[in-house]
Amino acid sequence: MTTSRGGLPPNLILIAAIVAGLSYMASWQLPLPPVASTVWKGAAVSLLALYAGLKAQDRDGWLACAMLALYALGDVLLEVIGLTRGAVAFLAGHVVAMVLYLRNRQTPLPPLQLLLAIAVVPATVGISWVLPTDRSFAPGIALYALGLSLMAATALASRFSAAGAGLGGVLFVISDLLIFARIGPLEGQAWVGFGVWGLYLAGNVLICLAVVKRPKPGG
Repeated sequence: MTTSRGGLPPNLILIAAIVAGLSYMASWQLPLPPVASTVWKGAAVSLLALYAGLKAQDRDGWLACAMLALYALGDVLLEVIGLTRGAVAFLAGHVVAMVLYLRNRQTPLPPLQLLLAIAVVPATVGISWVLPTDRSFAPGIALYALGLSLMAATALASRFSAAGAGLGGVLFVISDLLIFARIGPLEGQAWVGFGVWGLYLAGNVLICLAVVKRPKPGG
C-alpha cells in the first residue's frame, strides 16, 4: 500500500471513510450521545477530504479537498446549529465544486450529457419548490436547489468521468430531494433517512474518486 504526506496510506483513509459512512447508518439504532453521533456523521466525508488532500498534486486536487471539507462541515453544522446554517456550508461546497468542474469542462460535450446538464437545473429547482408542505420553506429550498443543481450540471459537463463525477452529482441531487420530501409527501417514512445518507455518501465517493484518480493530460 502506497503512502503519502506524513506516511499516511491514502487507500486506508479511503476505506475508513466508506466504513465510517456505512456504519453511521447502523449507529442510528444505538443510544449514542449527540456529540458522538455528530462526530460519527462528520467522519465519513472528512476522511474523504483527507484522502483527496493526501492525493492532491495540483489545484484541482486541493479544490476537491476543499469541496469535501465544506460538505463535511455542513454535515456537522446540520446537527449542531440547524438546517439553514448547514445549508450555507453545503452551498459553499457547491461553489467550490463548480469552480473545479468549470476548470475542467468538456468540449464538445456528448449530446446526452449536454441534455442532462441542461435539464437537471430546472427539474431540481421545480421539484424542490413543490415538495415542502409548509410553503414558507419553498423559496429558501428552491434557492439552495439552484446552487445544488448547478453543481450537478457542471459535474455532468466536466471532463471527469460521467459515471463518477456526473453520476455522483446526480446522486447528491436525489439525496437532497429526499430531504425536501421528508418535510412533504414522504414525512414519517423510515426508509427516507437511509436513502438520503446512502445516496449522499455514494455520490461523494464517486466524485472524490473521479477527480482524484483522473489521469493527467499526456499522462
